[in-house]
Amino acid sequence: MEEQNKSDELKEYGSLRAGSIHCLTIIGQIEGHQTLGEDLKTTKYEHVLPLLAAIEESEEIAGLLILLNTMGGDVEAGLAIAELIAGMKKPNCSLVLGGGHSIGVPLAVAARRSFIAPSAAMTIHPVRLNGVVIGVPQTYHYFSRIQDRIVRFVTAHSRCTREEYLRLMENTDELANDVGSVINGEEAVEKGLIDSLGTLSDALAYLHREIEAE
Repeated sequence: MEEQNKSDELKEYGSLRAGSIHCLTIIGQIEGHQTLGEDLKTTKYEHVLPLLAAIEESEEIAGLLILLNTMGGDVEAGLAIAELIAGMKKPNCSLVLGGGHSIGVPLAVAARRSFIAPSAAMTIHPVRLNGVVIGVPQTYHYFSRIQDRIVRFVTAHSRCTREEYLRLMENTDELANDVGSVINGEEAVEKGLIDSLGTLSDALAYLHREIEAE
């Protein structure tokens, strides 16, 4: 019964056949324990986490393609998704389309191979919250620890150095109303954040090669 439920859940995201590649889209904001407004396109992490586990266990799925177009969101939820992707043994790759904002960077680099469309961009900035924040020293220490977790994850799963990533994150010369950087696809590859420039056909070709190799 449990296996049937897993199969039904996977089929909601597309038809399955032996050796197929499953496509998972992560778009908009990553929604965690705090519910976002109905006018925002969101990816709910409590839906994605069990889906990733089911994909890893499925005998019908040979590889995973993750399409990313993110707008930030819950950092803890985004890191949880990224950690699950990074821990998968099944061939997988990510493709950044449009933009990878904030928590979208760890999600992109978590995959075994990362691609970015030539027209896409990535926005990198420090951890911050909107709304009322209790201004005590512990608050700033908490933000600093979260930011350090993100930096360690990104640099561990990419070729970008810690120094370079912090420089991009803390840049004050580029964004008019914020601190950080926006880098295009070519720059993301040059700085080692993303493995390759590419489109859908490139990502699928990579997955087919990995599946055949296994």
